[in-house]
Amino acid sequence: MTDIPTAHDLTLAHPLIEETIEQSLSIIRPNFHLGWDLFLALLPLLIGWILFRHSRKVPSWLWWPFLGVFLLFLPNAPYVLTDVIHFVEKIRVTPPLPLWALSLLLIEYFLYFSIGMQSFTISMMIWGRFLKHRGLGWLIFPIELLTLALSAFAIYLGRFDRLNSWNVATDPARVLDQSLHEAQLHHSQEVMIVFLTTLALLFYLTKFTNFYVAWVIRGHPGRNHTQREGTNS
Repeated sequence: MTDIPTAHDLTLAHPLIEETIEQSLSIIRPNFHLGWDLFLALLPLLIGWILFRHSRKVPSWLWWPFLGVFLLFLPNAPYVLTDVIHFVEKIRVTPPLPLWALSLLLIEYFLYFSIGMQSFTISMMIWGRFLKHRGLGWLIFPIELLTLALSAFAIYLGRFDRLNSWNVATDPARVLDQSLHEAQLHHSQEVMIVFLTTLALLFYLTKFTNFYVAWVIRGHPGRNHTQREGTNS
């Protein structure tokens, strides 16, 4: 026979429930670190939108320096993927998170990672469209591969050597020294290959997903054209 909780039992459990909820909320609550990384992840999309969608409004003498800034900040978008270590830290707590808190945490980080990858992918896509409209479409794939490789390298330097995009201007000697040092280490090369492979897979998956969604939103142009022809006949 199951014992019915008494009022005394509920009174004792109440502080424990409050403590559990308070602990869970403190873990899943977004912090300044994630907010700052998210801002840096969206910055290249803003710069790229101005450069490639409104290039006529940017003076030619300013366009190339802005392109350099765009490339420097572009790796910050996929860099958010490395914050998975913070996600792991948050779920490996004692006592374990309740299911509702774990679900909210999963949603939070899924959106966080998705925004970062979409910022990177859309930035690359509008750059590709810019090149295509100028008859340079053949450069899109080589530029994508080069950008992916450089981004993977920059992500490694950011995660393990704690270098930032602006260090290229504030401390170029350190950036050069760390880059040359890490490029020669076998372990660093292995990690960079993992970063590059993961980034490339996620980039092309996101890119083709975006193309498919855009195709669906536009109402299957090819199918609609076929239907119109059938109706006219």
